[in-house]
Amino acid sequence: MLKTLCPLILISVLASCSNNEKKSETAKMNYPVTRKTDSADTYFGTKISDPYRWLEDDKSAETGEWVKAQNKVTFDYLATIPFRDEIKDRLTKIWNFEKVSAPFKKGKRYFFYKNDGIQNQSVLYVQDGLNGKPKLLLDPNTLAADGTASLGGLGVSKDGKYLAYSINRAGSDWSEIYTMEIESGKKLTDEIKWVKFSDIAWKGNGFYYSAYDAPKGGSELSDKNEFHKVYYHKIGEEQRKDQLVYEDKSSPLRNFAASVSEDEKLLFLYGSESTSGTSLAVKELDKPSSEFTWLVKNFENNYGVVHNEGNKIYVVTDKGAPKYQLLEIDIHGKPDYENWKKIIPESSDLLESISLCNGKFVAKYLKDVTTRMFIYDMTGKQEKEIKLPGICKVDGFDSDKDDSLAFFSYNTFTAPASIYKYNIVTDQMSIWFKPEIDFKSDDYETKQIFYTSKDGTKVPMFITHKKGIKLDGTNPCFLFGYGGFNSYYSPEFRIDRAVFLENGGIYAIPGLRGGGDYGEDWHKAGIICKKQNVFDDFIAAAEYLIKEKYTSSEKLAIHGRSNGGLLVGAVMTQRPDLAKVAIPTVGVLDMLRYHKFTIGWAWATDYGTSEKKEEFDCLIKYSPLHNLNEAEYPATLVTTGDHDDRVVPAHSFKFIATLQEKQKGSNPVLVRIDTNAGHGAGKPTSKQIEEYADIWSFVFYNLGMKY
Repeated sequence: MLKTLCPLILISVLASCSNNEKKSETAKMNYPVTRKTDSADTYFGTKISDPYRWLEDDKSAETGEWVKAQNKVTFDYLATIPFRDEIKDRLTKIWNFEKVSAPFKKGKRYFFYKNDGIQNQSVLYVQDGLNGKPKLLLDPNTLAADGTASLGGLGVSKDGKYLAYSINRAGSDWSEIYTMEIESGKKLTDEIKWVKFSDIAWKGNGFYYSAYDAPKGGSELSDKNEFHKVYYHKIGEEQRKDQLVYEDKSSPLRNFAASVSEDEKLLFLYGSESTSGTSLAVKELDKPSSEFTWLVKNFENNYGVVHNEGNKIYVVTDKGAPKYQLLEIDIHGKPDYENWKKIIPESSDLLESISLCNGKFVAKYLKDVTTRMFIYDMTGKQEKEIKLPGICKVDGFDSDKDDSLAFFSYNTFTAPASIYKYNIVTDQMSIWFKPEIDFKSDDYETKQIFYTSKDGTKVPMFITHKKGIKLDGTNPCFLFGYGGFNSYYSPEFRIDRAVFLENGGIYAIPGLRGGGDYGEDWHKAGIICKKQNVFDDFIAAAEYLIKEKYTSSEKLAIHGRSNGGLLVGAVMTQRPDLAKVAIPTVGVLDMLRYHKFTIGWAWATDYGTSEKKEEFDCLIKYSPLHNLNEAEYPATLVTTGDHDDRVVPAHSFKFIATLQEKQKGSNPVLVRIDTNAGHGAGKPTSKQIEEYADIWSFVFYNLGMKY
């Protein structure tokens, strides 16, 4: 801990001004003084200064005072925005509608989540059969007065008697697992601590889970996570008695997850060294003396077991198929790869998932980042397509191998998700739940275009706006991107975006390389020393929107979260002239040290690390923190949470301190540090509304929008 507190200078911020004033006429902001040190590292003969490294110690008193000072400047500035309260009120009104998830079946019971409107956390309900009366099973809103305790993963025992569920607090990735009797709703005595990155996989009267050893006191939000282990917990016993099922003492930087086949005869063990690529082992649970059989020992590809018929397992994988295929493996025969049997081979579209329904495979594909679904028999013969209306994304397909009914969530950019019920026998589809919202969805439209990136690659982009909008270059535009970790953004309704759309905004999302929009090849085209492709794709998307007169640089805001925060940080340092507003949220911004905190080491397959010269040479070229120079940067609002143990807040702290030092123009560069908040998952509704009200107020104000 740094014990010497430096004086922090706080000077009152701008007086309130009309949102039509040019920001160039506004006096330059005054920020807290951030102490600099001579801290530095040498990488392969290159000395790199890190003067704000002391901000990595988020538990020190000095860092705490710095956070308070920065938040005061930020919230004083936001308080000058005349329509901030109006935006918050409108967000609250739009948000306040009933939301229901697709139900999933276990035994004779259906389970689903419901939020009455602006409850901080959604509530878990259960009902007997489709026509039973819903009964509240678990309400996480009762666990913390401020709504910061959230329900994470859950698992229901095969006999439908028990529920195991995980609770996350204040946005941390750490969780505890608890249990209850479903019939009575009685909470049991089980309590399992220091769980992280874990599934809950039932077998008999217990379940498998993954956890770490208890961390040293005070370091649980920043220390590197090492030596992940899989345990088996029996209902009613103390955690100290849990059976250690698997650990790897020679490889501290590996994670392990367990799943159990539906017949509870097979235990599957997945290993990982990063965010992509898994190993796969299987253990026969009906043979007590059996050991794990490794089907795949390396981490070169991805594997997911979707079903088994006795000793034959069905696995979705990108092994030999960058857009994925379904293979059959006989674990009693010859389990080597050359003997694996193709059931559904790779196609021209991305195979996103496989579900079982009434003895059939239901394959969900992504075609140009929108959903297509097909039915196959168990031999892999295609039978028919499930017809879906319009540009959409189907989330989930909750069904049972012996049931003819399935439920799924139907998503678009212009309306909140509806829940559909589908009968695979009759091929009939109907709406099971449709939300009612105070937003005129029919007034808006989404189109998909394809633009050309710097190297000639065609990239897809969704553009949503009011029907009949005039393309004259004067429209405010919000460009959102991610581009990493094989993830993608397909059609989804974002409640907060509705405020922007209502006020004439254009919302655009490009499908950047580095993501999984077109499979593993698309992903690999944007990783490590090809990461610049991601930034080039995003810059080209902005240039397309400007060229086609959707907007202009003075009316453009750019936003990204996590890896998307890295994207925005890199783009604003490479092209500070591109956009008027930048919002890097919970971003990975120090690319030389990211791997030294919590789970950061697992991102190396996407980023590389500064410990290898070739990768250091690439990282130093785009690392947002290390590419801030004296320049006129966009109006910037960095956002983070003090309990973010995924991307630690030190990234945002050091970046904003450097940005405030280097900013030459009059655009404000601020940081909003949320308390009792983490990376984003489980954030209560009240905090989400407050955060988005501030983000949109900042965007509207600095784009010169009227509200």
